[in-house]
Amino acid sequence: MTSLLRALPLLLACAAVARANNWPAWRGPSGDGHAADKDAPLHWSRTDHVRWKAPLPSEGNSTPVVWGDRVFLTQSVDRKGTRRAVLCFRRTDGKLLWQKETPYDGREPTHATNPYCSASPVTDGQRVIASLGSAGLVCYDLDGKELWRHDVGPLLHIWGNASSPILYGDLASLWCGPGERQFLLAVNKTTGAKVWKHDEPGGKSGKASSEWLGSWATPLVLRVGDHDELILPVPRQLKAFDPKTGKELWSCGGLGPLFYTSPVATADGVVVAMSGFHGPALAVRAGGRGDVTKTHRLWHHTKGIPQRIGAPVIVGDFLYLLNEKDVAVCLEARTGKEVWKERLPGTSWSSLVQVGDRLYVTNQAGDCHVIAASPKFQRLAVNSLGERVLSSIAVCDGDLFIRSYKNLWCIGGGK
Repeated sequence: MTSLLRALPLLLACAAVARANNWPAWRGPSGDGHAADKDAPLHWSRTDHVRWKAPLPSEGNSTPVVWGDRVFLTQSVDRKGTRRAVLCFRRTDGKLLWQKETPYDGREPTHATNPYCSASPVTDGQRVIASLGSAGLVCYDLDGKELWRHDVGPLLHIWGNASSPILYGDLASLWCGPGERQFLLAVNKTTGAKVWKHDEPGGKSGKASSEWLGSWATPLVLRVGDHDELILPVPRQLKAFDPKTGKELWSCGGLGPLFYTSPVATADGVVVAMSGFHGPALAVRAGGRGDVTKTHRLWHHTKGIPQRIGAPVIVGDFLYLLNEKDVAVCLEARTGKEVWKERLPGTSWSSLVQVGDRLYVTNQAGDCHVIAASPKFQRLAVNSLGERVLSSIAVCDGDLFIRSYKNLWCIGGGK
């Protein structure tokens, strides 16, 4: 019920579409890694249960989104980021239906592990909207006709950018950062016109570790009582905004200067945010006003924190996360108490996805770990594609869509 409430603005816009299990955005229909599907393949290989694989023009980290018979993906066609594209594949067989490119010859730094166009697109079944970094926001209809563009200006950080756009009612919102210039933006999804903009203090992005600062997170919209809140972690703070106006509602201190994971929330509105680069983690009860650090913060972890890149998922009362260096953990979401800690070999940037009573997460070697969504650890399967994977899994009607550095894979039809 809570996932439905969180996703209500998006689902209302999509109500006319018959297919119920679309994966329309980064982290799925509710933005928190929960699939509407109750089942998906447990075992597969490079040949078993592969519906199709489609070759990609270059490496990339973004996750595909799925609507009806279309699969959309962002992609830099070349490693220099001079040709930034949105690709559309036919879902049944992986055929490339269209590829629309945006040329960009400006300066935009990034890290070797973060190729250009790392943000996932978003769709409502009528249009697909993608962030192409400094090349701006672009919108197409499902047949590839360009509907609008919105110039966001240069987004400059030594490690690049990755935050994905989200939809809320008639708005498309994007965290434009990190860097010395960073802001939260909302545009009309039909016209691309700016509706509101909230500026956040920027930070340097030099080579010294003391200058490392930034958030690569994608916001989460949460229903709190009689209103919605757009939750966004920024350096050292977790903030909530009115998604209709951009007005800041509350902030909670206690995060680190670097943030990669997207926030998640429990059914009763407890938001968990987990810093990167060995930074703190915290939980805060949503719905406050002003600085809620002393009044609404429920727990705060500050010691012995690993590096985190991929986002967690909350199932019931428990939060599950795979840290970058092979350690999976289960915490009580409302207390922060550790329930279990186990090794899942391999370095991972992937965010967890829940399908029924299972959790799926890939590592960079292309191995997908499947574990039970349970306070008792149980590893169910490990499946290898043998290709570098830094993206997360998309799920639609029992099929798994996995983007590697070489191919877009569709896994299905088996247990």
